[in-house]
Amino acid sequence: MKLAPSLTAIALVLAAGSTAVAAEKLTPSGPATANPALWPKAHSPAAITDAKTEAFITDLMSKMSIEEKVGQLVQADIGWIKPEDLRKYPLGSILAGGNSAPDANERATPQRWMEFLREFRAVALEKRDGHVPIPLMFGIDAVHGHNNVVGATVFPHNIGLGAARDPELIGRIGKATAEEVAVTGADWTFGPTLAVPRDDRWGRSYEGYGENPEIVRSYAGPMTLGLQGKLVAGQSLAKGHIPGSAKHFLADGGTKEGKDQGDFVGTEAELIRDHVQGYVPAINEGVLTVMVSFSSWNGVKHTGNKSLLTDVLQKQMGFEGFTVGDWNAHGQVAGCTTTNCPQAINAGLDMFMAPDSWKELYDNTLAQAKSGEIGMARIDDAVRRIIRVKVKSGLFDAGHYEEVEGKFDRLAAPEHRAIAREAVRKSLVLLKNNGGVLPLKANAKILVAGDGADNIGKQSGGWTIDWQGAANTNSDFPQGQSIFGGIADAAKAAGGSAELSVDGSFKTKPDVAVVVFGENPYAEFQGDIGTLDYQPGDARDLALLKKLKAQGIPVVSVFLSGRPLWTNPEINASDAFVAAWLPGTEGGGVADVLLRKPDGSVNHDFKGKLSFSWPKTAAQIPNVGEPGYDPQFAYGYGLTYASKTSVAKLPEVSGVPDVKINTDAYFDAGRVMTPWIIQIGDPSGLATANAVGATKSPGGLSEIKPVDGAAQESARGVTFEGPGEGRLVVAGPPVDLTRQANGDLALAITWRQDAKPEGKVVVGMGCGDNCGAGFDFTAAAKAAPVGQWTTTAIKLSCFRDIGLDVSKVSTPLFVNAEGKFAFSFSKIVLAPSPGGVACPAR
Repeated sequence: MKLAPSLTAIALVLAAGSTAVAAEKLTPSGPATANPALWPKAHSPAAITDAKTEAFITDLMSKMSIEEKVGQLVQADIGWIKPEDLRKYPLGSILAGGNSAPDANERATPQRWMEFLREFRAVALEKRDGHVPIPLMFGIDAVHGHNNVVGATVFPHNIGLGAARDPELIGRIGKATAEEVAVTGADWTFGPTLAVPRDDRWGRSYEGYGENPEIVRSYAGPMTLGLQGKLVAGQSLAKGHIPGSAKHFLADGGTKEGKDQGDFVGTEAELIRDHVQGYVPAINEGVLTVMVSFSSWNGVKHTGNKSLLTDVLQKQMGFEGFTVGDWNAHGQVAGCTTTNCPQAINAGLDMFMAPDSWKELYDNTLAQAKSGEIGMARIDDAVRRIIRVKVKSGLFDAGHYEEVEGKFDRLAAPEHRAIAREAVRKSLVLLKNNGGVLPLKANAKILVAGDGADNIGKQSGGWTIDWQGAANTNSDFPQGQSIFGGIADAAKAAGGSAELSVDGSFKTKPDVAVVVFGENPYAEFQGDIGTLDYQPGDARDLALLKKLKAQGIPVVSVFLSGRPLWTNPEINASDAFVAAWLPGTEGGGVADVLLRKPDGSVNHDFKGKLSFSWPKTAAQIPNVGEPGYDPQFAYGYGLTYASKTSVAKLPEVSGVPDVKINTDAYFDAGRVMTPWIIQIGDPSGLATANAVGATKSPGGLSEIKPVDGAAQESARGVTFEGPGEGRLVVAGPPVDLTRQANGDLALAITWRQDAKPEGKVVVGMGCGDNCGAGFDFTAAAKAAPVGQWTTTAIKLSCFRDIGLDVSKVSTPLFVNAEGKFAFSFSKIVLAPSPGGVACPAR
């Protein structure tokens, strides 16, 4: 995209009317104190607190200094700590977060993972004067297999496993996952997720097994036993088993409007009925850790809710392991910051997850322990719980890591891949099969189309190799197979053929088209959506289906998604429609069900049943058992090849307002909002920035990359290195902002200056080639403080008044800077103009 030559010095330095942005604090909206007597009883097995273990802990703690005790309460991320730091800060745990990896290389080899973790372990266990060697615990989000490590088995996400309705399979998946994690030297996974998602707009819906607690209740125990094995008094976990972490306590799937890290607004009875059920079997089977949720109950954050953490979880439910916070979640507790939160420990949190805030948090917590602000009894209780888990995990055992660690042939072992392929087969749900188009003749001429057909990254979803999972290619999965690959192998074996054509074009008319399409990968809040409408205002996949149908080709849709979505038009355009969820690396499991055997008999029938109701409209619908329940396909629905059901044409009224081009939101919560793109540039030109990862301008003089804002990677950091001109551009189709300008809306940017500019800076808006308007903010930028988030608004009328044609805005923000300059932004939207804000001086 070209910029007007007269606007070659624009920067995101918005000083006029700027105000500091405070972290969002919820106001309590109802009672948030639990009555423990109402909650179900449970209890960790006696084997976790056997006399031998407790005597060992008592002796060890008698030798520990208060500095070492406080260290056990703090967990740092490998991206913000070095092994040598442990000599001064005796932390109890390290994690590798979603985008953290050895040497900041997300595609590090398994060998490097093992070596890297050993470097930390060695320092923690050094024999030094005044130091009690205590092993570290290494936590990792192995949520659908050991998904952080290239070459590991990636199982279907939980939403697909819920559709399988197979607790025994879940146990085998847990066991295989634990072994693959242990092979690389890690010894703790942040799973199983026991969320019961009640609003499919939530970006973590796919981490839940189902919308009804019955599935979660049936899976929690088997997954715990699969990961950990059965606890035995006086003995450590068996080789190849690791501690699990039931998460996220509590009601992470029940937040208002499906907002991640949001608020559960409801009664204690609802909490108990829907959201705690999975924790009972997990605790009874011995889950060793519980992760506390970011979310809140009626405005009170769980991380600081003593009635839930102490009175319910520890006492009523008899949990004898330890609790760990989520990523800097303690900073959201009222009165806390990420570096100072005695409230959380006093409430019953045992270990802070303090990825980047650990050092200052350790210093403050130590001071609070010494002053008595955090009582010594609470410190000792937390330390005892943490060491208890380490003892049961075998971390104190000589030779604990032998036999399993370094056995890299166990990554994607044949039997593990077989389990994953079985899980794919069992998770597929057949929604429509009009005319019996399925199963396909294996010797047919099959066209395989859609952008998900040969895309292992897309079929695996988020939490795959990195946090968002959006930048993966097939080469990142040497052990994996795409859905097309599986179909091609099966067809070839039967004398048929499979042709890959993403856009559906062909030279010879096929017998049938299998179209694989759906959601692109996302994780956590970046997956939150406003409605359940699939591809609103941009129905590219529907157009592909209709194109093939118009040519007289039977169409089988394989839909990849992390939640049910309103797809009535796509279902109508398909002869058969399969909800495949996020199947992971074993795409051959799809072919196992879709294609017949070479002899014409059925290979594998559909077994999956909906664990989430499929919506009749794009509006969030009531869940099963709730008043007004009226889905398109009900909870438990799923056809088989014996079914004679024919799905009539479905209504194509979305039930939500028609979605027009998004004109007022450009970047928020770590995401570039459709249909806009962000570009980074220098005099050589512009490069479109990826959704995740760093992007450099063509000449290498400018860079944009994810950075932490109010939440993990919720912002983008921009660096202009100079010499010459750096450019940031938000671009898209021309939109008419006349009404918004007349209504006194403003371009509002939440930003932070990271390094002051050396040269001229200007901010502007564009309306095509040689059309735009901008303001010089050089002086204001140089006067602005470094490191402080601010929100600044510039009225659209200000741009209009200096020449912008607001009827055809195609660049709602462009920024250039001469020379070096660095800033971050977390939100770019149109918003009501603050009162009294004048236009900046030109």
